[in-house]
Amino acid sequence: MPASPKTSLTVFKYEDQGVATLEDGLYVLEDSLNDPAMVDKLARFVEASMKGWQYAAENPDEAAEIVLDNDMTGAQTEEHQKRMVREINKLVGSSDGTLDTSAAENTVSVLMGGGSDPVITRKPEGAWTATVTDKMKEM
Repeated sequence: MPASPKTSLTVFKYEDQGVATLEDGLYVLEDSLNDPAMVDKLARFVEASMKGWQYAAENPDEAAEIVLDNDMTGAQTEEHQKRMVREINKLVGSSDGTLDTSAAENTVSVLMGGGSDPVITRKPEGAWTATVTDKMKEM
């Protein structure tokens, strides 16, 4: 009997291979960070997003159902969405949404470490800030 795809699948975690990079984040123009009203909106957005992720972590069945109810393609499955909630829970954990700067620095190192063909060729300056999450923590 052939092995099922789940038992024959080998998962390589980027972290274990030393090539993990950040994927999702809040990206804004610097001018937006100079506008207190915009910073307030962004802080409330991050706070609400983190509350949403926490709710999904505590209610994975309902979270999966919400996605399925809004999937106009019919491509999603309950099993897949529940798995995605579990995987996101590992990523979000107890985070309040604040950037892990060591992970950001690692991303820069990985992107610059492409030998003769790096993704970026110099370290970014002023690429991240805690302005928004610092404001969120004041709320």
